[in-house]
Amino acid sequence: MGVLAGVGLGTLLARLAYRPGYISTLHQQVPLTLGKFLFWVGIPLSIVGFMRRADLSGNLYLAPAVAWAAIFLGLGCSRLWIHLHHRQWPRPTQGSFSLAAMLGNTGYIGYPVVLLLPQLGVEVFGWALFYDALGTLLGSYGLGAVLASTMGRQSPKATGQWWQWLREIVRNPIILAFGAGLGLQALTLPIWLDDGLYRLAWIIVMLSLVLMGLRIQQLTSWRLLRPAAAAVGIKMLVLPLAVGLGLTALGVDGPPRLVMILQAGMPCAFSNLVLAEAYNLDRDLTVTCVGLSSVSLLLTLPLWLWGFAGGWL
Repeated sequence: MGVLAGVGLGTLLARLAYRPGYISTLHQQVPLTLGKFLFWVGIPLSIVGFMRRADLSGNLYLAPAVAWAAIFLGLGCSRLWIHLHHRQWPRPTQGSFSLAAMLGNTGYIGYPVVLLLPQLGVEVFGWALFYDALGTLLGSYGLGAVLASTMGRQSPKATGQWWQWLREIVRNPIILAFGAGLGLQALTLPIWLDDGLYRLAWIIVMLSLVLMGLRIQQLTSWRLLRPAAAAVGIKMLVLPLAVGLGLTALGVDGPPRLVMILQAGMPCAFSNLVLAEAYNLDRDLTVTCVGLSSVSLLLTLPLWLWGFAGGWL
Protein backbone atom coordinates (compact mmCIF):
# COMPACT_ATOMS: atom_id res chain seq x y z
CA MET A 1 0.00 0.00 0.00
CA GLY A 2 2.88 2.36 0.72
CA VAL A 3 4.21 1.95 -2.83
CA LEU A 4 0.80 2.70 -4.37
CA ALA A 5 0.29 5.66 -2.03
CA GLY A 6 3.59 7.29 -2.96
CA VAL A 7 3.17 6.81 -6.71
CA GLY A 8 -0.47 7.90 -6.54
CA LEU A 9 0.47 11.07 -4.67
CA GLY A 10 3.06 11.94 -7.31
CA THR A 11 0.55 11.37 -10.12
CA LEU A 12 -2.02 13.54 -8.35
CA LEU A 13 0.47 16.35 -7.77
CA ALA A 14 1.46 16.27 -11.43
CA ARG A 15 -2.17 16.62 -12.50
CA LEU A 16 -2.74 19.52 -10.11
CA ALA A 17 0.44 21.29 -11.22
CA TYR A 18 -0.32 21.07 -14.93
CA ARG A 19 -2.02 24.32 -15.95
CA PRO A 20 -1.64 26.59 -18.99
CA GLY A 21 0.94 29.34 -18.81
CA TYR A 22 3.62 29.65 -16.16
CA ILE A 23 2.30 26.75 -14.11
CA SER A 24 3.28 24.48 -17.01
CA THR A 25 6.89 25.43 -16.34
CA LEU A 26 6.40 24.44 -12.71
CA HIS A 27 5.01 21.11 -13.93
CA GLN A 28 8.31 20.48 -15.73
CA GLN A 29 10.68 21.95 -13.15
CA VAL A 30 9.41 20.19 -10.01
CA PRO A 31 10.30 16.63 -11.15
CA LEU A 32 13.63 17.84 -12.54
CA THR A 33 14.59 19.59 -9.30
CA LEU A 34 13.36 16.71 -7.15
CA GLY A 35 15.26 14.21 -9.28
CA LYS A 36 18.51 16.15 -8.94
CA PHE A 37 18.04 16.48 -5.18
CA LEU A 38 17.39 12.76 -4.78
CA PHE A 39 20.35 11.80 -6.97
CA TRP A 40 22.93 14.06 -5.32
CA VAL A 41 21.66 14.25 -1.73
CA GLY A 42 18.55 12.23 -0.92
CA ILE A 43 19.36 8.71 -2.12
CA PRO A 44 22.96 8.82 -0.77
CA LEU A 45 21.70 9.93 2.67
CA SER A 46 19.04 7.21 2.69
CA ILE A 47 21.66 4.59 1.80
CA VAL A 48 23.79 5.63 4.77
CA GLY A 49 20.74 5.72 7.06
CA PHE A 50 19.46 2.28 6.12
CA MET A 51 22.86 0.63 5.97
CA ARG A 52 23.36 1.29 9.68
CA ARG A 53 20.40 -0.98 10.44
CA ALA A 54 20.67 -3.44 7.57
CA ASP A 55 22.15 -6.91 7.96
CA LEU A 56 25.23 -6.94 5.71
CA SER A 57 26.28 -10.45 6.67
CA GLY A 58 25.78 -13.49 4.50
CA ASN A 59 26.47 -14.05 0.84
CA LEU A 60 25.76 -10.51 -0.35
CA TYR A 61 28.29 -10.95 -3.16
CA LEU A 62 25.62 -13.12 -4.83
CA ALA A 63 23.45 -10.05 -5.48
CA PRO A 64 25.75 -8.29 -7.99
CA ALA A 65 26.52 -11.65 -9.62
CA VAL A 66 22.79 -12.20 -10.16
CA ALA A 67 22.43 -8.62 -11.39
CA TRP A 68 25.09 -9.13 -14.06
CA ALA A 69 23.58 -12.47 -15.07
CA ALA A 70 20.20 -10.75 -15.52
CA ILE A 71 21.80 -7.92 -17.53
CA PHE A 72 23.48 -10.32 -19.96
CA LEU A 73 20.33 -12.43 -20.21
CA GLY A 74 18.31 -9.32 -21.05
CA LEU A 75 20.86 -8.34 -23.69
CA GLY A 76 20.82 -11.82 -25.21
CA CYS A 77 17.02 -12.03 -25.27
CA SER A 78 16.73 -8.58 -26.86
CA ARG A 79 19.21 -9.45 -29.61
CA LEU A 80 17.39 -12.72 -30.29
CA TRP A 81 14.06 -10.90 -30.49
CA ILE A 82 15.45 -8.35 -32.94
CA HIS A 83 16.99 -11.13 -35.06
CA LEU A 84 13.70 -13.03 -35.24
CA HIS A 85 11.26 -10.13 -35.67
CA HIS A 86 12.92 -6.83 -36.59
CA ARG A 87 16.11 -7.41 -38.55
CA GLN A 88 15.63 -4.14 -40.46
CA TRP A 89 15.41 -1.89 -37.39
CA PRO A 90 17.87 1.04 -37.44
CA ARG A 91 20.80 0.54 -35.09
CA PRO A 92 19.69 3.36 -32.71
CA THR A 93 16.30 1.65 -32.30
CA GLN A 94 18.03 -1.66 -31.64
CA GLY A 95 20.20 0.02 -29.01
CA SER A 96 17.24 1.55 -27.17
CA PHE A 97 15.39 -1.78 -27.27
CA SER A 98 18.33 -3.68 -25.79
CA LEU A 99 18.96 -1.12 -23.04
CA ALA A 100 15.29 -1.26 -22.03
CA ALA A 101 15.38 -5.06 -21.87
CA MET A 102 18.56 -5.32 -19.77
CA LEU A 103 18.69 -2.36 -17.34
CA GLY A 104 16.19 -1.67 -14.56
CA ASN A 105 15.46 1.11 -12.10
CA THR A 106 16.83 -0.70 -9.05
CA GLY A 107 17.63 2.53 -7.18
CA TYR A 108 14.85 5.13 -7.31
CA ILE A 109 12.14 2.44 -7.44
CA GLY A 110 13.87 -0.74 -6.29
CA TYR A 111 14.92 0.62 -2.91
CA PRO A 112 11.44 1.87 -1.88
CA VAL A 113 9.76 -1.35 -3.02
CA VAL A 114 12.11 -3.53 -0.97
CA LEU A 115 11.93 -1.28 2.08
CA LEU A 116 8.15 -0.88 2.14
CA LEU A 117 7.07 -4.47 1.54
CA PRO A 118 6.15 -6.26 4.81
CA GLN A 119 7.81 -9.45 3.52
CA LEU A 120 11.16 -7.64 3.27
CA GLY A 121 12.17 -4.36 4.96
CA VAL A 122 15.35 -2.73 6.25
CA GLU A 123 16.93 -6.00 7.37
CA VAL A 124 17.44 -7.19 3.78
CA PHE A 125 18.19 -3.76 2.30
CA GLY A 126 21.82 -4.80 1.85
CA TRP A 127 20.81 -7.25 -0.87
CA ALA A 128 19.04 -4.52 -2.83
CA LEU A 129 21.95 -2.12 -2.33
CA PHE A 130 24.60 -4.58 -3.55
CA TYR A 131 22.40 -5.53 -6.53
CA ASP A 132 22.06 -1.88 -7.54
CA ALA A 133 25.45 -0.36 -6.67
CA LEU A 134 27.67 -3.21 -7.89
CA GLY A 135 25.33 -4.51 -10.58
CA THR A 136 22.86 -2.18 -12.27
CA LEU A 137 24.83 1.03 -11.75
CA LEU A 138 28.02 -0.41 -13.21
CA GLY A 139 26.01 -2.06 -15.96
CA SER A 140 24.29 1.19 -16.94
CA TYR A 141 27.33 3.42 -17.24
CA GLY A 142 29.73 0.64 -18.18
CA LEU A 143 28.28 -1.97 -20.51
CA GLY A 144 25.24 0.22 -21.25
CA ALA A 145 27.37 3.15 -22.36
CA VAL A 146 29.54 0.90 -24.54
CA LEU A 147 26.43 -0.56 -26.19
CA ALA A 148 24.89 2.88 -26.70
CA SER A 149 28.07 4.26 -28.28
CA THR A 150 28.19 1.27 -30.61
CA MET A 151 24.54 1.42 -31.70
CA GLY A 152 23.89 5.17 -31.65
CA ARG A 153 24.03 7.84 -34.32
CA GLN A 154 27.31 9.07 -32.91
CA SER A 155 28.00 12.76 -33.03
CA PRO A 156 31.59 13.98 -32.58
CA LYS A 157 30.70 14.86 -29.02
CA ALA A 158 29.47 11.36 -28.21
CA THR A 159 32.18 9.41 -30.01
CA GLY A 160 34.61 7.78 -27.62
CA GLN A 161 32.64 9.02 -24.64
CA TRP A 162 32.05 5.61 -23.08
CA TRP A 163 35.27 5.69 -21.06
CA GLN A 164 34.10 8.95 -19.47
CA TRP A 165 31.03 7.12 -18.16
CA LEU A 166 33.32 4.58 -16.51
CA ARG A 167 35.19 7.41 -14.80
CA GLU A 168 31.91 8.91 -13.62
CA ILE A 169 30.99 5.67 -11.86
CA VAL A 170 33.74 6.27 -9.34
CA ARG A 171 32.33 9.74 -8.57
CA ASN A 172 28.70 8.63 -8.53
CA PRO A 173 27.05 9.68 -5.23
CA ILE A 174 25.51 6.23 -4.78
CA ILE A 175 28.94 4.60 -4.93
CA LEU A 176 30.32 7.21 -2.53
CA ALA A 177 27.40 6.66 -0.14
CA PHE A 178 27.93 2.92 -0.41
CA GLY A 179 31.52 3.33 0.78
CA ALA A 180 30.56 5.84 3.48
CA GLY A 181 27.84 3.53 4.78
CA LEU A 182 30.27 0.64 5.09
CA GLY A 183 32.71 2.85 6.96
CA LEU A 184 30.11 4.29 9.34
CA GLN A 185 28.70 0.88 10.28
CA ALA A 186 31.58 0.32 12.69
CA LEU A 187 31.15 3.73 14.36
CA THR A 188 28.85 4.58 17.25
CA LEU A 189 26.88 7.71 16.43
CA PRO A 190 24.84 9.79 18.89
CA ILE A 191 21.32 8.43 19.23
CA TRP A 192 19.75 11.64 17.93
CA LEU A 193 21.93 11.55 14.80
CA ASP A 194 21.34 7.86 14.14
CA ASP A 195 17.57 8.23 14.55
CA GLY A 196 17.59 11.39 12.46
CA LEU A 197 19.35 9.66 9.57
CA TYR A 198 16.90 6.77 9.77
CA ARG A 199 13.82 9.02 9.74
CA LEU A 200 15.26 11.09 6.90
CA ALA A 201 15.91 7.90 4.94
CA TRP A 202 12.20 6.98 5.10
CA ILE A 203 11.22 10.46 3.92
CA ILE A 204 13.54 10.02 0.93
CA VAL A 205 11.86 6.68 0.13
CA MET A 206 8.47 8.36 -0.16
CA LEU A 207 9.91 11.23 -2.21
CA SER A 208 11.35 8.68 -4.64
CA LEU A 209 7.91 7.17 -5.14
CA VAL A 210 6.38 10.63 -5.59
CA LEU A 211 8.99 11.29 -8.29
CA MET A 212 7.94 8.08 -10.05
CA GLY A 213 4.35 9.32 -10.11
CA LEU A 214 5.44 12.71 -11.46
CA ARG A 215 7.49 11.06 -14.19
CA ILE A 216 4.65 8.75 -15.23
CA GLN A 217 2.46 11.78 -15.86
CA GLN A 218 5.14 13.29 -18.11
CA LEU A 219 5.69 10.21 -20.25
CA THR A 220 3.16 10.64 -23.07
CA SER A 221 4.93 9.07 -26.09
CA TRP A 222 2.92 5.89 -26.64
CA ARG A 223 3.07 5.51 -30.44
CA LEU A 224 5.74 2.78 -30.16
CA LEU A 225 3.69 0.68 -27.78
CA ARG A 226 4.19 -2.67 -29.57
CA PRO A 227 8.02 -2.78 -29.60
CA ALA A 228 8.07 -1.26 -26.12
CA ALA A 229 5.78 -4.04 -24.87
CA ALA A 230 8.26 -6.63 -26.15
CA ALA A 231 11.20 -4.98 -24.36
CA VAL A 232 9.19 -4.54 -21.16
CA GLY A 233 8.05 -8.17 -21.36
CA ILE A 234 11.67 -9.32 -21.42
CA LYS A 235 12.67 -6.96 -18.62
CA MET A 236 9.75 -7.46 -16.25
CA LEU A 237 8.62 -11.03 -16.96
CA VAL A 238 11.45 -13.11 -18.46
CA LEU A 239 14.30 -11.79 -16.29
CA PRO A 240 12.66 -12.04 -12.84
CA LEU A 241 11.24 -15.48 -13.67
CA ALA A 242 14.66 -16.70 -14.79
CA VAL A 243 16.30 -15.23 -11.68
CA GLY A 244 13.69 -16.78 -9.42
CA LEU A 245 13.92 -20.25 -10.94
CA GLY A 246 17.72 -20.07 -11.09
CA LEU A 247 18.08 -19.09 -7.44
CA THR A 248 15.59 -21.77 -6.40
CA ALA A 249 17.65 -24.36 -8.28
CA LEU A 250 20.74 -23.14 -6.41
CA GLY A 251 18.98 -23.54 -3.07
CA VAL A 252 18.54 -19.81 -2.38
CA ASP A 253 15.16 -18.95 -0.89
CA GLY A 254 13.45 -16.61 1.55
CA PRO A 255 13.79 -12.81 1.57
CA PRO A 256 17.17 -12.68 -0.26
CA ARG A 257 15.68 -14.56 -3.20
CA LEU A 258 12.62 -12.30 -3.27
CA VAL A 259 14.78 -9.16 -3.17
CA MET A 260 16.79 -10.27 -6.20
CA ILE A 261 13.66 -11.33 -8.10
CA LEU A 262 12.05 -7.95 -7.52
CA GLN A 263 15.21 -6.06 -8.44
CA ALA A 264 15.45 -8.08 -11.66
CA GLY A 265 11.85 -7.13 -12.43
CA MET A 266 12.12 -3.39 -11.83
CA PRO A 267 10.93 -0.98 -14.57
CA CYS A 268 13.30 0.19 -17.29
CA ALA A 269 16.00 2.49 -15.92
CA PHE A 270 15.77 6.28 -16.08
CA SER A 271 19.48 6.16 -16.97
CA ASN A 272 18.42 4.82 -20.38
CA LEU A 273 17.09 8.30 -21.15
CA VAL A 274 20.51 9.77 -20.35
CA LEU A 275 22.24 7.26 -22.63
CA ALA A 276 19.69 7.80 -25.41
CA GLU A 277 20.32 11.55 -25.34
CA ALA A 278 24.10 11.23 -25.16
CA TYR A 279 24.43 8.73 -28.01
CA ASN A 280 21.46 9.68 -30.21
CA LEU A 281 19.52 6.47 -29.77
CA ASP A 282 15.77 6.16 -30.36
CA ARG A 283 14.54 8.49 -27.62
CA ASP A 284 10.84 7.94 -28.37
CA LEU A 285 11.17 4.19 -27.87
CA THR A 286 13.19 4.74 -24.68
CA VAL A 287 10.57 7.08 -23.24
CA THR A 288 7.77 4.68 -24.13
CA CYS A 289 9.58 1.76 -22.47
CA VAL A 290 10.19 3.73 -19.26
CA GLY A 291 6.57 4.86 -19.08
CA LEU A 292 5.02 1.49 -19.92
CA SER A 293 7.27 -0.41 -17.52
CA SER A 294 6.58 2.02 -14.67
CA VAL A 295 2.84 1.45 -15.06
CA SER A 296 3.34 -2.31 -15.49
CA LEU A 297 5.07 -2.56 -12.10
CA LEU A 298 1.68 -2.19 -10.43
CA LEU A 299 0.67 -5.46 -12.15
CA THR A 300 3.89 -7.46 -12.01
CA LEU A 301 4.75 -6.71 -8.38
CA PRO A 302 1.75 -8.67 -6.99
CA LEU A 303 2.55 -11.45 -9.47
CA TRP A 304 6.05 -12.06 -8.07
CA LEU A 305 4.89 -11.68 -4.49
CA TRP A 306 2.16 -14.24 -5.08
CA GLY A 307 4.41 -16.60 -6.99
CA PHE A 308 7.54 -16.62 -4.84
CA ALA A 309 6.64 -15.14 -1.45
CA GLY A 310 3.29 -16.96 -1.48
CA GLY A 311 4.98 -20.34 -1.84
CA TRP A 312 3.76 -21.17 -5.32
CA LEU A 313 7.25 -21.32 -6.84
